[in-house]
Amino acid sequence: MKPSFVHLRVHSEYSLSDGMVRIDALAKACAKAAMPAVALADRSNLFALVKFYRACQEAGVKPLVAADVRVTAADGKEPRPLTLIASTDAGYRNLCELISRACTNGQAQGEETIARDWLQASSAGLIALSGGWEGELGAALSASRRTDESALAQEWQALAEGQTPARLEEPLARLREWQAIFPGAFYLEVQRTGRTGEEADLADTVKLAAAADCPLVATNDVRFIKRQDFAAYQAKVCIHETRTLDDASLAGRWTAEQYLKSGKEMERLFQDLPEALENTWEIAKRCNVQLTLGKYFLPDYPVPEGETIESLLEGAAREGLEARLQAILDPAASPEAQAQQRQRYEERLAFELGVINKMGFPGYFLIVMEFIGWAKQNDIPVGPGRGSGPGSLVAYALRITDIDPLEYDLLFERFLNPERVSLPDFDIDFCVDGRDRVVQHVTELYGREAVSQIITFGTMAARLVVRDVARVQGKPFGLADRLAKLVPYHPDMTLERALKEEPELKAFIDGSEDAQEIMAMAFQLEGLVRNTGCHPAGVVMAPTRLTDYAPICAGSAGGSLMTQFNMGDVEAVGLVKFDFLGLSTLTIINNTVKAVNARREQAGEAPIAIERLELDDPAVYQDLQAARTIAIFQLESPGMRDLMTKVKPSRFADIVALVALFRPGPLDLAPDFIKRKHGEAPVDYLHPSLKPVLEETYGIMLYQEQVMQIAQILAGYSLADADLLRRAMGKKKPEEMAQQREVFVAGAVGKGVPERQAEHIFDLMEKFAGYGFNKPHSVCYALIAYQTAWLKRHYPADFMAASMSSAMPNTDRVMAHLDDCRGLQLQVLPPDANTGGYRFQADGQGRIVYGLGAIKGLGAGAVESLVASRDQQGPFTDLYDFCERMDPRRVNRQGLKALIDAGAL
Repeated sequence: MKPSFVHLRVHSEYSLSDGMVRIDALAKACAKAAMPAVALADRSNLFALVKFYRACQEAGVKPLVAADVRVTAADGKEPRPLTLIASTDAGYRNLCELISRACTNGQAQGEETIARDWLQASSAGLIALSGGWEGELGAALSASRRTDESALAQEWQALAEGQTPARLEEPLARLREWQAIFPGAFYLEVQRTGRTGEEADLADTVKLAAAADCPLVATNDVRFIKRQDFAAYQAKVCIHETRTLDDASLAGRWTAEQYLKSGKEMERLFQDLPEALENTWEIAKRCNVQLTLGKYFLPDYPVPEGETIESLLEGAAREGLEARLQAILDPAASPEAQAQQRQRYEERLAFELGVINKMGFPGYFLIVMEFIGWAKQNDIPVGPGRGSGPGSLVAYALRITDIDPLEYDLLFERFLNPERVSLPDFDIDFCVDGRDRVVQHVTELYGREAVSQIITFGTMAARLVVRDVARVQGKPFGLADRLAKLVPYHPDMTLERALKEEPELKAFIDGSEDAQEIMAMAFQLEGLVRNTGCHPAGVVMAPTRLTDYAPICAGSAGGSLMTQFNMGDVEAVGLVKFDFLGLSTLTIINNTVKAVNARREQAGEAPIAIERLELDDPAVYQDLQAARTIAIFQLESPGMRDLMTKVKPSRFADIVALVALFRPGPLDLAPDFIKRKHGEAPVDYLHPSLKPVLEETYGIMLYQEQVMQIAQILAGYSLADADLLRRAMGKKKPEEMAQQREVFVAGAVGKGVPERQAEHIFDLMEKFAGYGFNKPHSVCYALIAYQTAWLKRHYPADFMAASMSSAMPNTDRVMAHLDDCRGLQLQVLPPDANTGGYRFQADGQGRIVYGLGAIKGLGAGAVESLVASRDQQGPFTDLYDFCERMDPRRVNRQGLKALIDAGAL
């Protein structure tokens, strides 16, 4: 039987101002109602497109790609809505281009407007719905109406007979213009949602359609799934618009009829206009957009003539490895030993290159190599690595990372598994001061139209939604405050979880009708998308214009561009994502080393090379064992310092373990780790063959890589399959785990392990896999921790000056560092306008000159002006001299008072 109706105008929660439909609920509701297709037409955006597309495919519903847009009116008046539906892949690209252009045209969110002339060039593959009574034609028809109904009826009759009365000239002209822009693809939209004037508009629209031979289409302008959601929907709109539910201006804007009606309900509603229903299905049949998901699109890395991208990577990697081996190979070892060591590295490199080339990712490695190399050449410190990337020897050879994966037993398959096709993901730490320069570099290199940042979506979280609902309902602030504070604070807290965990919350709600009303509505709104933001690190690069793959928009301040798809959806459509992270510790290390080396150079001494430190300095470990680690990366929190005094790290592997241990879950392993390290409990390797894997952690499975290696050694897994096992253990899917247990036990028994012992080891692996940490990340961050501890031990004044300079925006941290300086017997000179610069700095005599930037209310511009005057005209003699010389626009009254209060003048 032919379907009777398809919804073509649905606003989801991603229509931030006026939608409440959740994506999964929409797909499931359409499937349950046997609707063959549905169009998501969010307001001026495609934020939810990938989620919608996937949810519909999973539910067996055809997803139609659409958007409600605002178009400039022909008469120059207020822009009017138009619904655009993509019928072809070219139409989808045109829709992306139009929406992106509107969203980056300097307009505020919610006011994005498409210029009429843009549509002339970009209408191919698009179907347009007129916008109903709110659209340009609806407004024109409304303006043409007269109070004299008989006269108006005569004019409509004249129009039907081929004449054009003056009153109807504009509606007809506007319609013919739209028909010309969208030939054979423009529909007059009719609605019956119970809003004032709707029936009069519908009647006129039907007549206009007949006169111009334009097809009709029925929509329900859906904003929520069920009729009973209307009150919550109004509350969501009020939250967005900072109104209250008793606001008179809300009346008539929406009705309770704007829910996802069934086909039968729409048939009854439009039984007099069956063609308007049939056309919804005809439109759905015309639309055949196919999103390409799971395929990757890399920017083109320049390849010299005579080379391939694969040969270019191989040449760079082999050359880089040779340079690395000069430092790795032991010069005191025999030629045979050196040859064996070289062979290990070359075999690993050849294996990795084979996987990388087979999976089609050589360009990815070369792109990362280029911008990291550019950063280093331009004096922008780069971290040694983070995440699983340092498990790659190719990355080490290309100097993407600075950790030798063979030295630390790191696994390439943890980073790039040949059995699980997914894009490699390098997360890169840059010095905070230089991170934006690297982003600017790749933008210029690959093109401003091909590079952008990534959008994020904030949601209505548990505590905040309680306060929001109470406000729009007009409930007392004190009630809302108490109710919200009874919701435990946790980033992942939900209202349902709060009721289970906090008995006082449930008791309070049970005893208050107002609280019950708040919570009932809060439950309906919790988790809905609330606002947009910008991912702090994510950057995407496309091989051509970004809008060929995803729509874009501008940041909230109209600044940098962002994809309209979030992190997961960007990767789904194949755009390459890189994380450019700013790490303040790299800035601290860089500033410390520069200050130290400047003095060493003056003294004729060789510079220190922080990247080539020996990792066995006894003095450093003395400090760590005593927990003298204020300002030390990863090791300064009270909890970590307490753990260190118990572990008493005596080697670099212990620092690596500390980084992995100090997390919820793994901390449960700490008591056993401590006892085993200090010989207070026996070390159990579970099986003699596992000693090489578990020795450095005293028999405890602390790293994900250890779980993988156990599966390889004990049960004959390949490392690629062992990575799949590790993932399965993390997800804890019973059926999958039962299959893996059978494979593991069979493999172990085949290698001579008793079945009972194999079962026991599998149980332990399953338990520890949930705790296991990414070892490459732990090694890299342990290295940065050691570097900061070494600098603090040997150059405390320079290191603490750099640390306090980095902490200046946070007064509490500056004060904590000042206290630590006293414990280190470092003299911090008082603030002085005649000696201080913006940053704290060591004077070379064990003292620290106070950074004037740490004085609240002064600011960088004021300090810059102060220092410039001092350098040009000498020290300030007194307050009068200072005021005479300072430009009041740079050092205002507030800044002057701040200097005086700090004792700097």
